[in-house]
Amino acid sequence: MTYILNIETATKNCSVSLANDGKTILCKEIAEQGYSHAEKLHVFIEELVKDSMISVQDLSAIAVSKGPGSYTGLRIGVSTAKGLCYALGIPLISIDTLQIIAKQVVIESGLIIPMIDARRMEVYSAIYDANYVCTRGVQAEVLTEESYTSIPEEIYVVGDCQEKVQTVLNQSNIHFIPNVVFPSAKEMSALSFEKFTKKELEDVAYFEPFYLKDFMLPQK
Repeated sequence: MTYILNIETATKNCSVSLANDGKTILCKEIAEQGYSHAEKLHVFIEELVKDSMISVQDLSAIAVSKGPGSYTGLRIGVSTAKGLCYALGIPLISIDTLQIIAKQVVIESGLIIPMIDARRMEVYSAIYDANYVCTRGVQAEVLTEESYTSIPEEIYVVGDCQEKVQTVLNQSNIHFIPNVVFPSAKEMSALSFEKFTKKELEDVAYFEPFYLKDFMLPQK
């Protein structure tokens, strides 16, 4: 049995899941306006381990959402994951945050575009096909009425900025899925197990989150 602890803190959702051979056993998460990751994350991990009746020594690896997303949220998640890996002597796995959001959508054909809110009309986005193959990598883009007009396929937009982007993305082939808002550690289970079996692991000492853009202090 391969137990992997999955950590997702890239957005407002503080989410932790425990998986066995790629299937989620337990998940604890909460999405709050005030980003309570620092207070909730370690509590969730302790509760999951206790409720699952296993020991942390039974863990085979730790997986973490690598970004893009909130600078502070990513720092908290990655530092926690790296600390656990170092203490337990187990490998670290990283999963693309936008891929985690995309995995919540099931379509027969078309494209999935997960988005994470940035500033104003800017979003972090990527494009996946119906089989979750990434057809366009992660970008920071400013959306306009011309965005995606060259794509003839049906497009399914998910993420935490749907209400905002609907004001400019109004083509008939663009559909919004309002119940898919935040990435969840539940969707990390199969992804992290696949990477574990393929030995696609990170260097615990040197791994850093994928911020996409440099951290900027708010303007006074």
